[in-house]
Amino acid sequence: MIRKLLSLFGSTILLSTMATAAGAQDMMDEDARWSIAIHGGAGTINRDKITPEQDQAIRAALSEALEAGSKVLKDGGSAMDAITATIIILENDPHFNAGKGAVFTWDKTNELDSSIMDGSDLSAGAVAGINGTKNPILLARAVKDNSPHVMLSGEGANQFSREQGLEQVTPDYYATPYRLKQIEDLLARKVSAADVDYKFGTVGAVAMDKDGHMAAGTSTGGMTGKRWGRIGDSPVIGAGTYADDRSCAISATGSGEYFIRLGVAHEICARIRMRWPIAIAEAQLAVPKDEEGNYTYAVHASEFMLSDEEIQQIADDVIAELGELGGDGGIIYATPWGQAGYSFNTPGMYRGRATSNGEMAVAIYGDEE
Repeated sequence: MIRKLLSLFGSTILLSTMATAAGAQDMMDEDARWSIAIHGGAGTINRDKITPEQDQAIRAALSEALEAGSKVLKDGGSAMDAITATIIILENDPHFNAGKGAVFTWDKTNELDSSIMDGSDLSAGAVAGINGTKNPILLARAVKDNSPHVMLSGEGANQFSREQGLEQVTPDYYATPYRLKQIEDLLARKVSAADVDYKFGTVGAVAMDKDGHMAAGTSTGGMTGKRWGRIGDSPVIGAGTYADDRSCAISATGSGEYFIRLGVAHEICARIRMRWPIAIAEAQLAVPKDEEGNYTYAVHASEFMLSDEEIQQIADDVIAELGELGGDGGIIYATPWGQAGYSFNTPGMYRGRATSNGEMAVAIYGDEE
């Protein structure tokens, strides 16, 4: 088995020897690999803006969600089930802008968006501008599984939710004192929308299961004070959510208009998918040749992976382009090779990741690993 390590810019290739007994064991271990990454929003998340009590509560919520998704994957469950279980917990927690705790529109109503995608067959479901459903991610999944459509919106999506027997709530379920104060301050012109939305509380999860299948999901209440039925990137497949077993799974959070314009989620997956065969060809060129000029070993895709550094560089490059357009926010990713991580251009992002190699951690601020 050939192992490939790339430098940060993908310029240095090192090749190891072929599989040994230890290498064969590595491949056996890889058959049981899984990974998951989660987010609860990105933005101006500094230590001076969050009390110690809030910090503790947010970390506890992220940990609970991460552990729920990890358990599904450890037990051999699907990536789809793992991200669904994870996002439900985040939607039920008022610290985030999704489900309970969703922000208010200009008219002091709630309009929630959500999407989900299965990387094994590229099936997807999304809903926009909904209310009445307790967990929007379940409605997005129902659209994927039980309708011929990819996206439903407004009252039609609400009707579909009721027909599917999903748990319904009254409009006051989403409200919290904190969110009500935000919209009231905005409407009273005490603060600007930019000041209100000092962080984006959208939630999301991405995962790879033991079968190598990818999944991604995102859920949000949108922007405080949004008007005219505004829809951001969260329910837009390819912008805020994307999953493809051939490349990666992505969930985004941030200034949605810019994520839509750049097609961030699909862009990252496309670059990974295009880079992989190029990297394999580069590795093949580095294999020694025999006296007749033939390669002594043929690099096979099944035993080859992009390095952690190269995956991170691709994600960082796209987020840098987002910033050049004027957009703020970040993404989480999972890959077919078991990597899980994030990239963001804001001071902080509520985030966490866990893998089958024992890693499990949550973080808030930009200076945390």
